[in-house]
Amino acid sequence: MPERTPSQTVGPYLHIGLTQGAYGAREIFGATVAEAGMPGARIRIVGRILDGEGNLVPDALVEIWQADHQGRYAHPADGRALSSNSFRGFGRCPTDKDGGFAFDTVKPGSVPGPGGTTQAPHINVGVLSRGLLKRLFTRIYFAGEPANAADPILALVPADRRDTLIAKADAGKPGHFRFDIRLQGGNETVFFDA
Repeated sequence: MPERTPSQTVGPYLHIGLTQGAYGAREIFGATVAEAGMPGARIRIVGRILDGEGNLVPDALVEIWQADHQGRYAHPADGRALSSNSFRGFGRCPTDKDGGFAFDTVKPGSVPGPGGTTQAPHINVGVLSRGLLKRLFTRIYFAGEPANAADPILALVPADRRDTLIAKADAGKPGHFRFDIRLQGGNETVFFDA
């Protein structure tokens, strides 16, 4: 029986393989998840990735996957027709030299949850970075969203840790939300098993 290849950290080809635009090739996916004119409330998610010591991580990659404004995923397994054929539902953004990332999209609708429940509007997030053996998974929920109180997945998270999953509205910029990801240490973002 052949042996399994051991796990390795991400890199050194992370940026070449996943952010082709930085190397002169056409990007397959970018930070615009929903083009202008897409049905739904336009939002911008901005944030930074920080390591366990609070240092910015300039060479990470953030991926998001979300439902449209009606709670429908752009995936055949969803089985429901999308309101727009141009909604991708997936985005990818490398962090900049200051550890920052940003996505332009629409606020997702509620989606079906386990056991016939309904999940609050949220965005699924994957993080790749140097030093990680596996992709990290988390979620972005929205501050002030009434459906958060009944979300079955958010309810699994201890109450004192839920705040690490909540994007805060930027009072000075309508439709802008701040969501920082802390990989370790105090106030570490909650990560989920795949």
